[in-house]
Amino acid sequence: MNDPEMVIDVQGLTKIFGDKTVVDHFDLKVPKGAVYGFLGPNGSGKTTTIRMVCGLLVPNAGSGTALGFDVVKDSSEIKKRVGYMTQKFSLWEDLTIRENLDFVARMYKVENRKKKVDDALEDLGLSARSHQLAGSLSGGWKQRLALAACMLHDPELLLLDEPTAGVDPKARREFWDTIHMLSDRGVTILVSTHYMDEAVQCDYIAYIAYGKKLIDAPSDELVDRVGIHTWRVEGKGLKALSNKLKGIDGVDDVARFGTALHVTGSDKESLKKAIEPYFDDPLLDWKERNPGLEEAFIHLMTGSEDNFQ
Repeated sequence: MNDPEMVIDVQGLTKIFGDKTVVDHFDLKVPKGAVYGFLGPNGSGKTTTIRMVCGLLVPNAGSGTALGFDVVKDSSEIKKRVGYMTQKFSLWEDLTIRENLDFVARMYKVENRKKKVDDALEDLGLSARSHQLAGSLSGGWKQRLALAACMLHDPELLLLDEPTAGVDPKARREFWDTIHMLSDRGVTILVSTHYMDEAVQCDYIAYIAYGKKLIDAPSDELVDRVGIHTWRVEGKGLKALSNKLKGIDGVDDVARFGTALHVTGSDKESLKKAIEPYFDDPLLDWKERNPGLEEAFIHLMTGSEDNFQ
């Protein structure tokens, strides 16, 4: 039974290409107005799942609804009400910004087309560049244009597939400001990314690896649900120390973070026992710290099996 409060409510979505299961029994619930982060490494099945949710791919198994419509039977109705921004810029580079938006508005049969295009240009800060050819735009401006095109028909659900890949940090920050503005207006947003610093911008996070969902939770609860503990160590000889710690009972992960190592384990006492012999080394400075999302995802990935091997 699907939850009417959820804009996306799918169970067991599965997609198989040849002999490879690309998405394996995936469940997801996304409430109205939420910014839902969909994280995972490249090739993990994020794009395939998004395409099944919005009706572009038919699942081999599973069921559910998007915007109240069946993802299998009502794909055409879902497509009318969804804005989908692909990884690759897919508008026309030999048209101007305004011409691109006008053309998309025609395809969606948008009423009051000129006003809608003008409003989209204003909302995304594109008015001053409206006569510039799309092909001459930088990555950040192409991103804004693509988002403006997605919003012309006032979609209730916005699906953004790696929208900030290859975009500079300033443009990424501005893009997220726009995302939260749309969320405040009641638009539900599912955004896939592999940038950990973007995950904290989301209300909820689902993490997928090799076609399987490993965890989903409110973003401020996810690390606690993973249940890990972390020590940070700085100093000299970190490479040798890393090699010594890997594989020791109580140590699940050792990862380099800038000039430090983060040593993580699922049992607090076993972890401390494993690293205590190195506390007296005068060249090393140890500090217990709260684990972050990146440590949580590294820990989750440790037990994941590559479905393409």
